Amino acid sequence: MPDSRGPHQDPRHNPAWRVAQEWQQRARQSNGGGLLGSLKMLAAWLLFGSLMIIAMLFGLLFLLVGWAMLPFLRHRMKKQMEKMRADQAQDVGGGYHAHQTHYRETRHEERYGTGNRAREQQVLEGDYEVKDASRDRRDDA
Repeated sequence: MPDSRGPHQDPRHNPAWRVAQEWQQRARQSNGGGLLGSLKMLAAWLLFGSLMIIAMLFGLLFLLVGWAMLPFLRHRMKKQMEKMRADQAQDVGGGYHAHQTHYRETRHEERYGTGNRAREQQVLEGDYEVKDASRDRRDDA
């Protein structure tokens, strides 16, 4: 009695099935090493396992060293932040010396009446432009 699936459905005529059978035959032939093949496989697994254990130990060691260094790093960063804050506070507030200079300038202006002229002649640090005097005259007219 013929197969109800038809002749095209027979797995022996399927190319993929044939390739799979050939792979199985090759695998059986190469496995014929016996004791030597199994010893090689055991050595490979032992080597792989020992390398994994060594890698985990190194990872654990680096993790513990990192954790041990955290307080020192935190202390160093704290000192840097304090120094930056102190520098910034001096720049913004000017500190004692800037206050004294401002006091001397205002006392000098009060005594000698230089007022606006002294302020015009002060040099400010930073970017500045020199305006053209002739352009100012044209704008006023």
